[in-house]
Amino acid sequence: MLKSFSIIGNKSSLKVICNGNFNFSLQNINKILTCHFATKSETTSRCKIYQNIIEAIEDIKDGSKLLVGGFGLCGIPENLIRTLLNHNVKELTVVSNNAGVDKFGLGLLLKQKKIKRMIASYVGENVEFEEQFLSGQLEVELTPQVRNFSRKNTSRWCWYSRIFTPTAYGTLVHEGGSPIKYNKDGKIEISSNQRESKLFDGQSYIMEEAITGDFALIKAWKADPVGNLVFRKSARNFNPTMAKAAKITIAEVEEIVKLGDIEPDEVHLPGIYVDRIIQGEKYEKRIEKVTVQKLSDSAESIIKKNPAAERRERIIRRVALEFTDGMYANLGIGMPMLASNYIPNNMEVFLQSENGILGLGPFPHPDCVDPDLINAGKETVTVVPGASFFSSDESFAMIRGGHVDLTILGAMEGKMVKGMGGAMDLVAAPGTKVVVCMEHSAKDGSHKILENCSLPLTGKQCVDMIITEKAVFKVDRENGLTLVEVAEGVGVEDILMSTGCNFQVAEDLKPMGQIAVN
Repeated sequence: MLKSFSIIGNKSSLKVICNGNFNFSLQNINKILTCHFATKSETTSRCKIYQNIIEAIEDIKDGSKLLVGGFGLCGIPENLIRTLLNHNVKELTVVSNNAGVDKFGLGLLLKQKKIKRMIASYVGENVEFEEQFLSGQLEVELTPQVRNFSRKNTSRWCWYSRIFTPTAYGTLVHEGGSPIKYNKDGKIEISSNQRESKLFDGQSYIMEEAITGDFALIKAWKADPVGNLVFRKSARNFNPTMAKAAKITIAEVEEIVKLGDIEPDEVHLPGIYVDRIIQGEKYEKRIEKVTVQKLSDSAESIIKKNPAAERRERIIRRVALEFTDGMYANLGIGMPMLASNYIPNNMEVFLQSENGILGLGPFPHPDCVDPDLINAGKETVTVVPGASFFSSDESFAMIRGGHVDLTILGAMEGKMVKGMGGAMDLVAAPGTKVVVCMEHSAKDGSHKILENCSLPLTGKQCVDMIITEKAVFKVDRENGLTLVEVAEGVGVEDILMSTGCNFQVAEDLKPMGQIAVN
């Protein structure tokens, strides 16, 4: 072993004088030289900078479990993923919010069949992901965003291996039987296990095991030589969470700064969680859904006037009546998000996005698109004055703690979805009003409001109100639905015919409200 050494010269001409047997790997020499040629204040045995990205990942072996940061394509460690493509490794288990897209991000590793099992919350628009799963080539554990990532991933550092959570009680996650792997005949070969359940203080909980990993691959904006990290806007997402749950964390960054350039109160993730740092060679920063304002946009012109759009607009304008001044609200993708266009000008509503934003603003103008600023629907957005950014686990702490006043979600009865995302925790949050907005009937005329759902549940007895283009129902967890409003030109008889379950009619039945256009 090398007992002592000295370095003489500069970068172009140097000598390493050793005392004892020289037995250092090229990786260790690079680390010594990187720190030696840093400024005096940076010279430290704790320097974690790697000059060669291949060396940073060379000990990832077959069957390793990787925790990968990012949300959609925002904040993904694209250089580390690209390097893994040429690394002779296979049979990986990968934990990530989703698996990128077909031709970028983790989708590239899927294409090369390097991944054996994905633990994710959403399949998304990745066709390769879906095809490999359905054909039995890939094992997939679909899991709520927050339970496995924002809560369970922190377990390595909190010293607990199991937790009890109210999220997903009474759903397929709780009951078991969800497909993890299909065989070639399309039959389920591996399915999820039933979760243990307990009652605490009158509330039902299910048990979940912690997720940890061998390596975390994360992306940050800036790093100093000892591993303190700064993230940029919504690109923080699940990156800090993954870093805290791995045995070895490898961070790729856009910029490496001198020791001391990041002030202590500016550090988003302390260096104790980071083992290796590399500076990314290039960043494409692709955007899944570039969504911008049009110069002609107004509340009247956001939706084209056709029968289907008019139905949606009627729903959205009624949904907007649920906003109150000063509230915090979480809006799901699709129709719920459009309701933000009808917030009155004299009302302040702070919109929360589970990927780490409080204070969502409108879509950006075309020349202001920022790939590090997206919402939970992977759309480009802006923020309002007073907004803040944080990690996804912090976002779900707000939700779990009942700090979000209103959650508005779409309902998917009659339409198969590709993962539950964060919806299971949103509907399980204590003290949060849950509003579902949906079209009253399916395209073929079949019922969407049913006595029992045919698709797997997102939550059990969790909805407070249902808003359709025809009616508004209040929902009591014991007594069921009560019709409280009907749209203009719609009678109670119509609601009876188009609703697939029993309901009561309020004595003071009212016409369906519509918020005025700004």
